[in-house]
Amino acid sequence: MIVAIDGPSGSGKSSVAREIARRCCLTYLDTGAMYRSVALVCLERGVDPEDAEAVAQVAREIAIEFAAEKDGQLVLANGKDVTSAIRTPEVELAVSPVSANPAVREVMVALQRAAGERGGVVAEGRDIGTVVFPGADVKVFLSASPEARARRRAVQRQGGNLATGKDVAVDAATEEAILADLVRRDEYDSSREASPLRPADDAVHIDSSELTFEQVVDAILALSPELSARAGRAGA
Repeated sequence: MIVAIDGPSGSGKSSVAREIARRCCLTYLDTGAMYRSVALVCLERGVDPEDAEAVAQVAREIAIEFAAEKDGQLVLANGKDVTSAIRTPEVELAVSPVSANPAVREVMVALQRAAGERGGVVAEGRDIGTVVFPGADVKVFLSASPEARARRRAVQRQGGNLATGKDVAVDAATEEAILADLVRRDEYDSSREASPLRPADDAVHIDSSELTFEQVVDAILALSPELSARAGRAGA
């Protein structure tokens, strides 16, 4: 069973994919964290994210692992816990050119497909349904307005979590800066030559701008009798 969830940055696909995986006893494959890990190691080593060959070499050498913990999932890069470090604004800026690098994508896609071959997964990213798993059992393109996505990202950076209802006050200037960065990244990701952001022809489109987290999760579970059955068994 493979579930592919694509969408722009800040659309909530990571939280949704994680919850779908939990409810259905599937493996959550955070592909975005993989590219972010490469970007982080590049920054740590002083490698220019625009230096295609140097970045590709980092991707070929890096060891990325995921480990379960009580409150979620740890991301390890070369044996180091980078779960928080890959979510910084600096990495946010560096990850677009890194993820647009064809050589990097070739390495990451091979790792992602290998994970899918080992068992059922819920994978999220920007080219999961079009490139990584074109034969996925369920394909979703999850979107939201830039304003809604900026709000969610701002809340997340302040320690809140709208998926669980934990809202926090955010600085207006910070939210505005995040909005500008999301618009920039949307344009970059949609126009890049290597695996541009676009929905698969057979993906189900879900706009989460006005939906709660639970409504999005339930909508995806309802797309597949097998997913619904898995969720039902796990919750029994």
